[in-house]
Amino acid sequence: MNQWFNEELDENYFDLGARVSIQVGEMLFEGQSEFQKLQIMKTPKFGNLMILDGAVMLTEANEFAYHEMIAHIPLFAHPNPKRVLIIGGGDGGAAREVLRHPGVEECVMVEIDGLVVEKSREFFPTIACELDNPRLTLLIDDGIKYIENANNEFDVILVDSTDPAGPAEGLFTADFYKKVYGALKADGLMAAQAESPYYFQKTQKELFAVLKSIFPYTSMYLSAIPFYPSGTWSFAFASKQYTEQSHARTADIEAMTPHLQYVNPALFKGCFAIPNFVKKNLV
Repeated sequence: MNQWFNEELDENYFDLGARVSIQVGEMLFEGQSEFQKLQIMKTPKFGNLMILDGAVMLTEANEFAYHEMIAHIPLFAHPNPKRVLIIGGGDGGAAREVLRHPGVEECVMVEIDGLVVEKSREFFPTIACELDNPRLTLLIDDGIKYIENANNEFDVILVDSTDPAGPAEGLFTADFYKKVYGALKADGLMAAQAESPYYFQKTQKELFAVLKSIFPYTSMYLSAIPFYPSGTWSFAFASKQYTEQSHARTADIEAMTPHLQYVNPALFKGCFAIPNFVKKNLV
């Protein structure tokens, strides 16, 4: 086997000057939804691979480095998260991690692309394993439109989007995050994937400028994700009331740690330590 998938994003999408390569085998699915092109391939080393519009979304072997971080960091920072909203997240990984928290009474997941959900159930069953959980309300809908009608409803909101192009472009705007702010309860907080600090400095600066103009408290945390551009990925944290440490549920992190592959108490604190060059993107 000597076939390779190369993530070569042209200047019409993102011209990064670099690429990700993964050895692949059989093409399990290839199709075009109303919103994007979806490909699913086998790999000899990393399980099944999901690609959207030419960009790697996940591999079965290391998806935990993304899903655990987008879910557990904000949930453990909130003292009592009961209602959680996920915008995007069609593969089901973020929902799987949210539902590990026994105090969460309802998780609402709004994914625009039903094809992603359908094929994740088929080809990524360990990731999509909680999509039928009775505590999950799954809606195939536009998250931007959904949040327009939500007011003071959620303790935590997760924006699990693709890159800021195509169906996710509207998830990086001031108008959207004003709606996120309104949908959160008085002590609510949110997290969003915020791209690579090496390749997306302009996007990060614009995103954090927006968040700072809306939320009283904002910060960034990092995760190491092998097949995302540069291998270093960032998340935005924004809160109406709490810092990431002020109400951290340390005992709950310790209790869940044996069931996780990435997050532990030390990492919960350490992931908010960011390099100097990255701090410049937050000013």
